[in-house]
Amino acid sequence: QVQLVESGGGLVQAGGSLRLSCAASGSILSINSMDWYRQAPGKQRELVAAAVSGGSTNYANSVKGRFTISRDNAKNTVYLQMSSLKPEDTAVYYCSADGVRLTTTPFQNYRYWGQGTQITVSS
Repeated sequence: QVQLVESGGGLVQAGGSLRLSCAASGSILSINSMDWYRQAPGKQRELVAAAVSGGSTNYANSVKGRFTISRDNAKNTVYLQMSSLKPEDTAVYYCSADGVRLTTTPFQNYRYWGQGTQITVSS
């Protein structure tokens, strides 16, 4: 019922920048939090940044000062601007929509994931 479509991944040199986008579509009434996670080979998935509907944001310590998350609530879209990229940022990046309420089930909350997009930072 809800799809998250990510775009913007790719290969970049260390020190470069990339911008990820994730658009949620479907019978959405509201979304509490739109987040970015990443998973590097052999590692657990970790939270990179979160944007809550009220406007607050949270970042992993490893990306603070380099990444910026923003959100367009009207478009149910979240962005991740990544700067000063490092080889250790290499991972598959996943978009997540949490606390999603649907028009058909307004009193239930769901979580959805995007398909993931590869970011490779070369040294």
